Amino acid sequence: MTLALSTASGAADKTIKIATQSPLSGDQSVVGVDIKRGAELALEQLGGPLADMGFKIELAPYDDQANPDTGVANAKRIVADPAILAIVGHYNSGVQIPSSEVYHASGLANVSPANTNPKVTTRGYLEVSRIVGRDDVQGVVGADFAASQGVKTVFVVHDKTAYGQGIAEFFKQRAEEIGLKVLGFEGTEEKANFDALLSPVVAGNPDVVYFGGMAFQAAVLFKQARERGYEGMFLSDDGFDSSDAAKIAGAALTSGAGTYYSTVSGPASVYEGTAKFIEDFKAKFNADPQPFAAQGYDSMAICLKAIENAAKEANNDVPTREAVAKAVRALKDFQGITGTFTFNEIGDPEKALYFVIQVKSPDPAKWSENVVVKTLEIAPPK
Repeated sequence: MTLALSTASGAADKTIKIATQSPLSGDQSVVGVDIKRGAELALEQLGGPLADMGFKIELAPYDDQANPDTGVANAKRIVADPAILAIVGHYNSGVQIPSSEVYHASGLANVSPANTNPKVTTRGYLEVSRIVGRDDVQGVVGADFAASQGVKTVFVVHDKTAYGQGIAEFFKQRAEEIGLKVLGFEGTEEKANFDALLSPVVAGNPDVVYFGGMAFQAAVLFKQARERGYEGMFLSDDGFDSSDAAKIAGAALTSGAGTYYSTVSGPASVYEGTAKFIEDFKAKFNADPQPFAAQGYDSMAICLKAIENAAKEANNDVPTREAVAKAVRALKDFQGITGTFTFNEIGDPEKALYFVIQVKSPDPAKWSENVVVKTLEIAPPK
C-alpha cells in the first residue's frame, strides 16, 4: 500500500516517504496494524504543509511480524530507499533495538510510538527518539501499585524477550526493595501449555502473578492459572494491552482478584486531545483505535513537522536524513494529541505518562472501556 499526498505540479521530483514498521500479521497484529493506521491518518491530515511546499508525501508500511530478523531485513530495505527520510516504529523493543542499529548507521530518524526498553535511547543515538516512557520506570510503577493493594507475595514470569524480561527484572527489583516476597522468577517461550510453570505458582499461591511480555502469551497463562484454581491478582505491562487478551482469556481476567496492567499508553479516550482522532479513526477504519494507535499518529506528526522544518532550512528542497534527525530533536513543546513533547539529549520525552488499568469486561469489544485506576507523570531516569 502506498498513501500519497501532493498538491503541486512536478511533485514527483520531490517525493518524500515516511516508513512504518510494526507487526501487520501474526499474534500481535491487532496492535501493530493500528500503529500503522494511526500514522496513516496523521499523514493524511497533517501532510498539507509539505504538499503545499511542492512535495509528494508517501507512506511506506512494513510488516516486522514482531520478529527481530524480519525487522532488520526490512530496515535494510528501508534505508536503501533514499526517498525515505524517517520511520515510525516499532511495537516490540526486541525488534526496534537491532533494527535501529541499521537506521543509526544510515542516519535515518526513528520516532518510536511504543518501545519502552531503556536501551532504545540509552545508546545515545541522535536518530532514535521515543514519545513514551521507559520500563525502568514502568516496572517500578507496577510494583508500587501491587504494594498499594496490600500485596505481600508475587510470582514473576516473563517471555525471555528484551522487552518482557527487562520489565520483569525492573518489577522484581522494585518489589524486593519495598519488601514484597518474590516466590519465583521464571522465563518461558511457551505459548500453549503452562502446566509445568503453573505447578509452583499454584503451590505457592502468591497474592500476584506478574507477567512481563505480550498479551497473546500472558492471556493463555492467566486463563490456565484460573483453571488450575488460582484466585489471586494478575498484573502485567503494556504488552498486555490488547483486546486479544480478552478474546483469549475471557472471564478469567475479571474473576478472582482481577487483572491489572501498567502501560505508557492509556486508552485513546484518556488524553485531552484525542476526541477528534477517535472519531476520525473510527470513520476511516470502522473500529475503535487499539492501544498505541494515537501514539502512531503523534509519531508521524513529529516526523512530518521535522521534515517540514528541515526542508525550510534547505530552501524548500528535499532535506538530508541528518537534517531531519536533528530537526526531530530540536522540536520544543510539540503539541500532539497524546501530550506535548520535548526530547532530552538521548531522545526520551522530558516527561512521560504512566497508567495502571483494570480489565473490566471479558468482552474484547469493550477493551477500550477498561478503567484507569492510577495516572502518573514521571521524568526519565538520569
